[in-house]
Amino acid sequence: MQRRHSLQEIAHLIDADLKGDPNCLINGIMALQSAQSGQISFLDNKRYLKYLVSTQASAVILRAESLKHAPNNALVVVDPYLAFAKVAKLFERVPQISREIHMTVVIGKDCHIHPSVSIAPYVVIGANTHLGEGVVIGAACVIGENVVIGAQSRLASHVSVCADTRIGERVIIHNGSVIGSDGFGLAKENTKWVKIPQLGKVQIGHDVEIGANVSIDRGALDDTIIGDGVKLDNQIQVGHNVTIGENTAIAGCTGIAGSTHIGKNCMIGGGVCINGHIEIVDNVYITGMSSVVHSIRKPGIYSSTHSTQPHREWQKNSVRFRQLDQLAKRLRKTEVLVNSKSIDD
Repeated sequence: MQRRHSLQEIAHLIDADLKGDPNCLINGIMALQSAQSGQISFLDNKRYLKYLVSTQASAVILRAESLKHAPNNALVVVDPYLAFAKVAKLFERVPQISREIHMTVVIGKDCHIHPSVSIAPYVVIGANTHLGEGVVIGAACVIGENVVIGAQSRLASHVSVCADTRIGERVIIHNGSVIGSDGFGLAKENTKWVKIPQLGKVQIGHDVEIGANVSIDRGALDDTIIGDGVKLDNQIQVGHNVTIGENTAIAGCTGIAGSTHIGKNCMIGGGVCINGHIEIVDNVYITGMSSVVHSIRKPGIYSSTHSTQPHREWQKNSVRFRQLDQLAKRLRKTEVLVNSKSIDD
């Protein structure tokens, strides 16, 4: 059945100042430019202000300064994006879960599985593994020996959780992710590589969400640790012995080399490359496509890339970049000559 909520109900949910008809019924949420009558939308970024005046939405969530442009009912809040997240939950489609263990599931010896656990077809679970209350395991997952998965955590299909991994409560791991595989540990002997055994494990805190096709390596000696409330986007590589502090969010395609410590409440953009054996303190924001090669010891916003430009300009600037060292040496010589001439005068 279609869900419908009054604007009064929604305003109470998000602590909004309602401007308009409190009895207006809302049956869905959509972007400004595509919303129809009966739906609610939101305006958070000024770049989309042009769509506000012509939106067909029955109501819009926005800030006070944008209220004069609203063509219809409005819910005025301080943070429209946060309010949108809360309203969207009202219309979220949650699949029905059958609390049963499928007949094709293979379970090892001495496992402790709560009666409320749901396990989909073709799952393999190693010995001495613990699954807490309300855990949901998607189809074709592989869970190794001595794994602990806390209450209400959910694994989508084709997730691999390697031996000795510890996963907290209310954790979501999306399709195809691999947790606890060997880290990239190698020592060179003459012309050959010698593999270093990875003896640590992965520890994941509570309320963590891990996107699709993420790889989190087990520690070489110490554990790899993902703190409470961490959010990882799709296709992220987390190297061995990495620590990610509480409530840090990392966007897709970021790579984190081994033994790096990332603090709490950080935000890391997409495609960021982070060197190994460095420290990033709490409350650091790193913009997308940056390269972090040294420790960051002060909170703030950090960037290290250039935006796109016409190809011919890029070629010229690339040549000049390679000449910077020569230009710097010439400049130093010129400064010495100028200073010596000033002294003579």
